[in-house]
Order: sequence, then structure tokens, then C-alpha cells
Amino acid sequence: MDILSVVLDSCVIFPLHLRDTLLRAVQASLYELHWSQEILDGATRNLVLRGKMTDSQAANLQVAMKRAFSKAMVEVPDELVEEMTNDPGDRHVVAAAVVAKAQAIVTFNLRHFPEESLRSWGIKDQHPDVFLTNLYDRFPDRMAEVILLQAQSLRQPPMTAIELLEILSRQVPEFVNRVRLDLEHS
Repeated sequence: MDILSVVLDSCVIFPLHLRDTLLRAVQASLYELHWSQEILDGATRNLVLRGKMTDSQAANLQVAMKRAFSKAMVEVPDELVEEMTNDPGDRHVVAAAVVAKAQAIVTFNLRHFPEESLRSWGIKDQHPDVFLTNLYDRFPDRMAEVILLQAQSLRQPPMTAIELLEILSRQVPEFVNRVRLDLEHS
């Protein structure tokens, strides 16, 4: 089975529990991850601006993410960014996907990635709910294990898998419904 190559937009790296789920799915070898320095900077900058982290914590998060996913980083030439035709604020994301030869960009900002700006590059945009639901459809046991292990690792506060799913349901409700049904019937 082919593994999907994906760029995560900064907006899906921002929410703590969603970020953790997406990154744990990479660690479970369910997809191949890519990002650029500009994407990471966007995520951590917003975490600081919204008071979720200090500058120091944001810097530490970037270091940890780069260390854990050392092959994810792509260098994006400015000339390539200028060729992109999507929303100007997110052209670097499409350029990162082109450099990475990614098939998908996972983002909440679908309107910033119109199909006509992605088609010629062979890239699709996906809401994280669609992306995670598709991963679950392809790898149900492994994605359920991702959620169970994620819940088990939470200490402050500790959470059950169902409590974790309740938090995730705000961003990825269809994925949560599928996982919850299976967990409740197993």
C-alpha cells in the first residue's frame, strides 16, 4: 500500500491534541510528513501570540519536532513561491508541497488552496477531519492504537481515550465518530 506524502499547514500544527494525533500517525508510519521552516514558524508564532506558549517553549517545540521528524523539513526556493497562484499568504505551503512531491496539504484553510492552483502540481487539499478519517479507513487498527497510546501518554491532565476524542471532536468530528464507535464496540 502506497504511503501518502503530506504537508501539514501551520493551522493544523497549532492545536495541541490534533498536532499530537497527526504526529503520532507519522510515527506509526501511516503517512510521510513534510513542512518548511516558514510553516513551523507560523504555528509557533501563533501559539505565542495566543498565549498558549512562551517564546522559549515555542522554540523548544520546534527543536523537538525537528529532532523527532528530521526528514520532514523541506527548503523552499523563493522563486518557486512566486510561481504559486493560490492565496498569497499560503503560497509557501504549496511550494513546500511541490518540493516534497506531496500529494496532499492538510489544512483548515481550504479556501486558500483552490483546486485550480493545485491541480497542475498533482496536489489536493484536505481538511484534517477528511485526512484522519481516510487514514482511519485505511488503517483502522493502527489509528485506534494511535489514539489509545496518545490518551495513555497524557498526564496533565490524565485522560481516557474517550475524553481525548471529546477534545478532538471540536476539530475532527467525523474521525472522532468513527473511532469512538469502534472503541465502544471493541
